[in-house]
Amino acid sequence: MMNRDINGEGRKLNRGEEEEEEDEDEESGRGRDAWERAYADERSWESLQEDESGLLRPIDNKALHHAQYRRRLRTATTAGIQKGLIRYLYIVIDLSRAAGEMDYKPSRMVVVARQVEAFIREFFDQNPLSQIGLVTLKDGVAQCLTDLGGSPESHIKALMGKLECSGDSSLQNGLDLVHDLLNQIPSYGHREVLILYSALSTCDPGDIMETIQKCKGAKIRCSIVGLSAELYICKYLCQETGGLYSVALDEPHLKELVLEHAPPPPAIAEFAIANLIKMGFPQRAAEGVISICSCHKEAKFGGGYTCPRCKARVCELPTECRICGLTLVSSPHLARSYHHLFPITPFDDVSPSITNIPQKLPKSCFGCQQSLLNPGSLFFSTEIANFQKLD
Repeated sequence: MMNRDINGEGRKLNRGEEEEEEDEDEESGRGRDAWERAYADERSWESLQEDESGLLRPIDNKALHHAQYRRRLRTATTAGIQKGLIRYLYIVIDLSRAAGEMDYKPSRMVVVARQVEAFIREFFDQNPLSQIGLVTLKDGVAQCLTDLGGSPESHIKALMGKLECSGDSSLQNGLDLVHDLLNQIPSYGHREVLILYSALSTCDPGDIMETIQKCKGAKIRCSIVGLSAELYICKYLCQETGGLYSVALDEPHLKELVLEHAPPPPAIAEFAIANLIKMGFPQRAAEGVISICSCHKEAKFGGGYTCPRCKARVCELPTECRICGLTLVSSPHLARSYHHLFPITPFDDVSPSITNIPQKLPKSCFGCQQSLLNPGSLFFSTEIANFQKLD
């Protein structure tokens, strides 16, 4: 009896100590002022940098974004490198329990979803003939969220409706699923996978090395952007398949790393051979006509496009006709994709101080190629005209 009483008293004392510690933590949190909590939550010290004189200055975000844009433009306009115009890309998103971590505010899952939305819009802007599909990893299972398609809104809507994280992540299951989906792509299409990985491990049912070699044999280019730390298996996967592997430091860095995959990468040697591809240019269907859509297999009222070969109705472009298999595009899509074949050389930034030195000003207009008689007076007259408008 005495031993039981002593053990009971010890348990009560331990519980009392734990409750006191919890009360102290709550009191310390409540004791903070509102400005202190906002300072700790927003991590405002990360927006400061040290200048040449050793003083702390706020980071110039506009200049930083402009420099990042210029760097992406230089890499995208590399001359002498053949790039693929028709890309089939699957975005694999890790929605395991690691995606619920709050080192990114409000959570990794929300930040990744936000960056995927921006990436999808940028991807279709730079690759109008390409298609994207979404795959999620959670509970040790890979699930195809959306099939390959050219509509950014349908992908974004499907992703935002399935934002739930749970269980472990299986990299092998994701690669197996993507391999089976991309193995049906025609030989002229460039097969790519972009994985946004949050976990520090992978729970696989078999040998992932065999899966990596299978993806390498299928010419699937795998790239990974990590959110936690560098993993050897991720690095090995990217090295074997010719992809890029990087780890994000914070949200702006994550955005930069993800958007680097929007321009088309250099083509693999086996795909660098020129191929002739049959394409159809469908006409816009009448607005007041009811027809059966071959994409969703249901009757829809108005809009859509008509395949020039089999006269089937499709909802969006670019796509592949479900009836005859013809690739359907529009002429603006084809014209917009040519800027990767004939890139414009990047412009040189001109300092505002150069306008005070007439000798360094250009002698002709870059746009119309007309000669400028007196470049210095042109800048001067423009400033006078602006002042007159203000008056």
